[in-house]
Amino acid sequence: MGNRLKKWIRPALFTIGGALIGIGYYFLAGCSTGSCAITSTPLTSMAYMGIIGWLLSGIIGTGCKDKCNM
Repeated sequence: MGNRLKKWIRPALFTIGGALIGIGYYFLAGCSTGSCAITSTPLTSMAYMGIIGWLLSGIIGTGCKDKCNM
């Protein structure tokens, strides 16, 4: 596996996981009136949680391997 592919596996998995959590959140706690911005449709819920998952993939990193300044 190339370094380029390895670089994108983690964010892709976090984004897919976030989207799955978003669809689950829509069906379990979704807005019944349709006035909620995030949970009014399953697409917006999936997109929002997918973006959150992508952001978390950058925060929860592997740490520093060779060049730590601490």
